[in-house]
Amino acid sequence: MPSRPRGVFGAAASPVRGRRARPPLSDNGQVRWPDRASRLGRRVAGGVRRAADAPDLPLVAAAVLAALALLQAAAGPAADGSRASSVAGTALALAVGSTAPLAFARAHLVPAAAAVAAAVLLTPLSGALPTVAGMAALAAVLHLVGLRCAPPVALLFAVPFVAYAVAPVAAEPGGKALAVSLLAGAAAALSLGAARRRGRETAARTVADWAYADTLLQNAARGERARIARELHDIVAHHISSLSVQAETARLTTPGLPPLGAERLLAIGETARLALTEMRGLLGVLREDTGDAGPARDPQPGLDQLLALVDGARDATGAVVRLTVSGHVRPLDPGVELAAYRIVQEALTNARRHAPGCAVDVELRYARSAVRIRVQDAGAGGSPRAGGHGLLGMRERAAVLGGTVEAGPGPAAGFLVTAQLPVAPAPAVRATP
Repeated sequence: MPSRPRGVFGAAASPVRGRRARPPLSDNGQVRWPDRASRLGRRVAGGVRRAADAPDLPLVAAAVLAALALLQAAAGPAADGSRASSVAGTALALAVGSTAPLAFARAHLVPAAAAVAAAVLLTPLSGALPTVAGMAALAAVLHLVGLRCAPPVALLFAVPFVAYAVAPVAAEPGGKALAVSLLAGAAAALSLGAARRRGRETAARTVADWAYADTLLQNAARGERARIARELHDIVAHHISSLSVQAETARLTTPGLPPLGAERLLAIGETARLALTEMRGLLGVLREDTGDAGPARDPQPGLDQLLALVDGARDATGAVVRLTVSGHVRPLDPGVELAAYRIVQEALTNARRHAPGCAVDVELRYARSAVRIRVQDAGAGGSPRAGGHGLLGMRERAAVLGGTVEAGPGPAAGFLVTAQLPVAPAPAVRATP
């Protein structure tokens, strides 16, 4: 069976006479042109970019435009039907002067642009019209001035054209129409160059901002890792050391201990010491990566220092900061107390930063199987800002302990941070008869 003839876009030709084959469409409904056309377009664009970056482009362009300007100036008719030698010589000199300086545009842009602009503006005063090549050279150099020079320099180049446009119309060729056309062309070339310069500066500034943000993020992550390393050393090392000591004590002091039990206790102690050594080595590498000089000598804070934290926040801001504690107050696991302290500390820091001078209420409630934290300010409220590390750190601390942290606008006003950290159930208190 013969195959159906193919259309120009590679699709099968329509069997209905008088209808054209529809071009293939992309997912968004636009025409998907053949790959050959797209490759040709990319090659043309690449060739244009390479030609623009060629070192001899200004010299070649100046030579071509100068030749075209000379031909147009030599062939131009005079007002009385014949061209005087002086007028012809001046026209030819101005034709060269309006194009030849383009060769020096890369090395000496401002002098070259000034020479081209002066030659173009002097051409009507000599009794001739500016050449098309001279106008093209003027547009090129003014575009480069707007692209590479500061805005005051670009505005300075527009002043002669404004003066020429508002000056009284004389008997020179072109009259007011030529003056207005020169002003419009100069303004368009300068504006286009300035717009491209602003686009490049904006792109460079965006790249610099992203690099700065990445640096801040890396520094914040390193600081957080260093603090976590110190806290792990102080908490986990304490428990592992206690395990090793208790195993050795049980092995040496338990009377009638079977030999197999003594070996097991000895293995437990050795395993604990090995784990402690490996953890210290790992935390040492983490401290070296973050540039931490050494472990902090001060003990890690807990809930017994929460009142001092609230007093410090009140003294630092002068605002009202209240602390309310409810429930059966009891000592908790050091990790839970440290996480609760850090969550309250970060919440107070956010309140001081985003709601300065507003009252803050800190509530700590001891439940039977959890400790609940509630920090609310009296500010304007609002949603949490994207990209912040404070709320992320609080959630990570709570997640390590199996807890949760929620943050958002308060029920009436302000910003509210709530956290719940699981703890060991409190022992039941028997009532005395």
